[in-house]
Amino acid sequence: MTEAALFEARLTSLPLVHRGKVRDIFAVGDKHLLIVTSDRLSAFDVVLPQPIPGKGGVLTRLTQFWMDRFAERIPNQLAPEMRLHDWLTADEVAQVQGRAVIVKKLRALPVECVARGYLIGSGWKDYQARGAVCGVPLPPGLRLADRLPEPIFTPADKAAVGEHDENIDFDAVVTRLGAARATELRDITLQLYREAAAYALPRGLIIADTKFEFGVDEHGTLHLIDEALTPDSSRFWDAQAYAPGRSPPSFDKQIVRDHLETLDWNKTPPGPQLPDDVIARTGARYREAETRLTRA
Repeated sequence: MTEAALFEARLTSLPLVHRGKVRDIFAVGDKHLLIVTSDRLSAFDVVLPQPIPGKGGVLTRLTQFWMDRFAERIPNQLAPEMRLHDWLTADEVAQVQGRAVIVKKLRALPVECVARGYLIGSGWKDYQARGAVCGVPLPPGLRLADRLPEPIFTPADKAAVGEHDENIDFDAVVTRLGAARATELRDITLQLYREAAAYALPRGLIIADTKFEFGVDEHGTLHLIDEALTPDSSRFWDAQAYAPGRSPPSFDKQIVRDHLETLDWNKTPPGPQLPDDVIARTGARYREAETRLTRA
C-alpha cells in the first residue's frame, strides 16, 4: 500500500520555528523541538511542487536506525521520553506519525562534517584542479569514482539559506572551533563513516560519502543531530554495479535530477511538474536503500 504523502505539516498545537526544504520544525516547550520530515523534494535548490510519497518516513526511520546504532559512540538529539500524544491532537499525530521526532534543543555547530571514501562530486572537481580535496593531498592518477586509499575528512562551511555550502580545509575548522573541537569532529566523522561503510557493503551498498551535523548541549558535550546516513545526506551506490571511471547511479533523487536536465527549465522557482513514473521510481529507490540497510 502506498504511504500517504505529506507536503507540509499543518499543526496548530505548537509554534512553527522554521520550514526548510524538507523539514518543518516546531517548538516543544523551551528545551525541545518537533522535527517533521515531509515528502518535499528539492533539486538544484528549488523545492518541487510534488512530494515523493513515503520519502519523509524513510529519512526518519533511517536516521533513527543509525543514531540508535551509534548511541554508544556518541549521544544524539533524540528525546525518546517525549511523546507526540502529549503535545499534539489526535488528528495532528495521525498527520505526522512515522515522520516526526521530538529532539533536544542543541546548539548546532557551523560546520558540515563530510567523510569521503570515494572520489566523486565536488571532491572529483577539487582533485582535478588541485590534486587534493579540501586541502587533503591525494595520489596522482586517480579516476572518477575511485576508492580512496583511506577515508578523508572534507568539511564544508554551512551556507545561509538559499546558498551552497562551501568546502573548507581542516585548518579553517580549527580557526572556527578550536583545535580540540575540530579534532573531535574529524575523528568521530571518520569513525562513524568507516563503521557505516563496513556495515553497508555486505548488504550491497557502497557509501561513497556522507555528511554529518553535530551540536552541543549546555555542558559542551557533542551530539549527533539532524539526519544521519540517509539517501539525502549520503551517496549510496549499488556495489554490484560499481565500476571506477564513471559516475555510478545513486539511491537518491538522481532520477529527478536527470529528468530535469532534459527540460527547458532555468532551475529557478517555480519547479516543473514531475511525471508519475519519475515520482514512483524515485520513491522506490529511497525504499530500496532503507530495505537493504535495515534488513537482518
